[in-house]
Amino acid sequence: MKNLILASVLITGILAFGQQTDPLKLWYDEPSGDVWENALPLGNGNIGAMVYGNVSKEIFQLNESTVWSGSPNRNDNPAALEALPKIRQLIFDKQYKAAEDLANEKIITKKSHGQMFQPVGNLELTFEGHQDFHNYSRELNIGNAVSKTTYTVDGVTYTREAFTSLTDKVLVIKISADQPGKISFKADFTTPHKKQKIAIMDNNLSLWGVTSDHEGVLGKVEFQALLRIKTLNGDITQGRNTIEVTNADSATLYISIASNFKNYDDLSADETLRAKNDLDKAFIENYENLKDAHIKAYQNYFNRVSLQLGTIEASNQPTDERLENFRKNQDPSFVSLYFQYGRYLLISSSKPGGQAANLQGIWNKSLTPPWDSKYTININAQMNYWPAEKTNLSELHEPFLNMVQELSQTGKKTANDMYGARGWMAHHNTDIWRVTGAIDGAFWGIWNGGGAWLSQHIWEHYLYTGDTEFLRENYDLLKGAALFYVDFLAQHPDHPYLVVAPGNSPENAAQGRQGTSITAGSTMDNQLVEDIFNAVISASEALNTDTAFTDSLKVIKNKLPPMQIGKHNQLQEWLEDLDSPTDNHRHISHLYGLYPSNLISPYRTPLLFAAARNTLIQRGDVSTGWSMGWKVNWWAKMQDGNHAFELIKNQLTPVAGEQSQGGSYANLFDAHPPFQIDGNFGCTSGITEMLMQSSDGALHLLPAIADALKDGEVTGLKSRGGFEIINMKWKDKKLESVTIKSELGGNLRLRTPNQLTIQRAGNLRAAKGENTNPFFKVPQVDSPIISKASDIEALDLPTTLLYDLKTEAGKKYTFKSKNSK
Repeated sequence: MKNLILASVLITGILAFGQQTDPLKLWYDEPSGDVWENALPLGNGNIGAMVYGNVSKEIFQLNESTVWSGSPNRNDNPAALEALPKIRQLIFDKQYKAAEDLANEKIITKKSHGQMFQPVGNLELTFEGHQDFHNYSRELNIGNAVSKTTYTVDGVTYTREAFTSLTDKVLVIKISADQPGKISFKADFTTPHKKQKIAIMDNNLSLWGVTSDHEGVLGKVEFQALLRIKTLNGDITQGRNTIEVTNADSATLYISIASNFKNYDDLSADETLRAKNDLDKAFIENYENLKDAHIKAYQNYFNRVSLQLGTIEASNQPTDERLENFRKNQDPSFVSLYFQYGRYLLISSSKPGGQAANLQGIWNKSLTPPWDSKYTININAQMNYWPAEKTNLSELHEPFLNMVQELSQTGKKTANDMYGARGWMAHHNTDIWRVTGAIDGAFWGIWNGGGAWLSQHIWEHYLYTGDTEFLRENYDLLKGAALFYVDFLAQHPDHPYLVVAPGNSPENAAQGRQGTSITAGSTMDNQLVEDIFNAVISASEALNTDTAFTDSLKVIKNKLPPMQIGKHNQLQEWLEDLDSPTDNHRHISHLYGLYPSNLISPYRTPLLFAAARNTLIQRGDVSTGWSMGWKVNWWAKMQDGNHAFELIKNQLTPVAGEQSQGGSYANLFDAHPPFQIDGNFGCTSGITEMLMQSSDGALHLLPAIADALKDGEVTGLKSRGGFEIINMKWKDKKLESVTIKSELGGNLRLRTPNQLTIQRAGNLRAAKGENTNPFFKVPQVDSPIISKASDIEALDLPTTLLYDLKTEAGKKYTFKSKNSK
């Protein structure tokens, strides 16, 4: 049956359009069954829903962004302060195991290791007599954020549409048929929560519950889900805890979900009143009006960026088949789809005023999800937001930036009580309660760079938007993250450096350290401190304030260890040359300096750039999903589009079950495995970096185009300095034309693979000296220390041209290849 359906779809598409009818769809010719990773995600930043598309018993698995276990709490370990000098001395004495043991006792929390993001439950719809069906199809249209399931039973074609409204806080489902009086089903809620009540309340089907206690923290989040149904003809009857529809022409279901959560320290809201108000407001609107408003709001974000990379016949296959065959077919439009799917997921799971996307975005079926579905802030949470600014979704960065602002408050007490430091800090994990203590054991939890890395997102938002008021409001946050290190850095007894001690290179252990990760002066720690100092110094200059403090930062910065190139021609991960060329660990944290930072550059630090490439080769390609997503970005920074594309192929490899290597599930969710959403966002970011980069002093166009993507067109990407690519076309990996809008004015420095001419207005000239645009300021990086055993040489880089153009705010500028007519 499946092959017959596919043939029919192909013929219809070819006859109607001559090619794929709609490239922005995930579609399948089989239901999800009981496999959650086959279901399709809907979300509006508050409500998440996984649509199974099953026929006789449909499931909408429901989440709400604030439904977490526990309640307001802290997890600091104040014993750390007294033990800190002893731990440092043990590290400096090279007694690493003893230092880690003491850190486990005195630094790692004795309280909660973080709370869990939890599901609300399921809405289940039972359709009697629908077991024997044909002409089945289900889809998620990421062009309008609407899901659809269609099938035929006894000559009647049934259609179900659903969306989570971006304008109204509801999930809306419409069930219809092509013959009157054929809609009959029973609706009920289920939930895994122990404290729960399902009943009819005020003519609504109600699910009320309380989240779990966890690790000594009482579960106090109360949540309410309400279902109300509107039909065209037919009857609605209520059971004790079900609603039944019979013989209707159509039925529209409205589902609201709310909790008592107000903020990380306040659970005083009325969840039932919230849910009822949201439902009442939406219910008075008809389906089409709600759908139109939702699509308009969604497309206001989504339609800002388009990417066309060409199609092949395989583009017409169901999504699971395209995934299965991608490595063989190298289907370019599948890359476009996956890129846009990442943007879809960010729009769906991160709404201004809401919670930041967590390890699973906003979708989770389990009371005890992997890694608690928290915020792992030694890479994963940050990766979720790498696409935000550059793929023109700056507003959706706001929930994450708000989380950073809240952590800057809770992290003050952690800095003071645990380390006797001013400012603020966070360890490697947090949750909705904004805990900042050290968790999971010293091997992982001793890392203290959360504040420094998270603060870079504040700075990045300013660099892309030029929002001086935003920067002014957040200057103290940036300063606080730097101030922590002013107090925390320690003089290394064997080197003339100030170092982070204790520190580590996240989740990895150096050779000869007895399996411990604890260290002093790891490369990533040094890079993070340098980055936050640079951000504060630049922010101070932009705001013309606080020069005395930033002058002191410059003095301290000069005492940080420089990056080093080791005996294997690698970028050293630790202060000592301990890297193994056979280490294939998923974390390559010392390449933070290459991306997302810009401390390592092909033009400013060529030997460090070559060493970073050697490290990438030594670590290998295939890894966990998020790690491969990061590697797409790194190889794009290496200006090696073909290698970046190999990582995309690895990412788009089907995964079945929990195995050691990453890839993608049938619904294109990233597989760590199990599911983590960061790889989706990381790969979307990496594809963007292949098309455009703006962190190295210029707007670099087509820095890493793969042979498989040699022709294409993109619109809407954003760069630092408020420049927007209105349209860019390329052929045979060379620019044909590009139109750029300058939102802030100032110098536009372009790096291009071929010669351009400007159309109509402007004086395009060869670039000289430093870029005068302050948003493109690059850091001054010390020369590396190079091992005597190294024979490192700079790489041969692709030939590029560098142009400058003075721009005015609000104006567009068009460039064409000099060889085009």
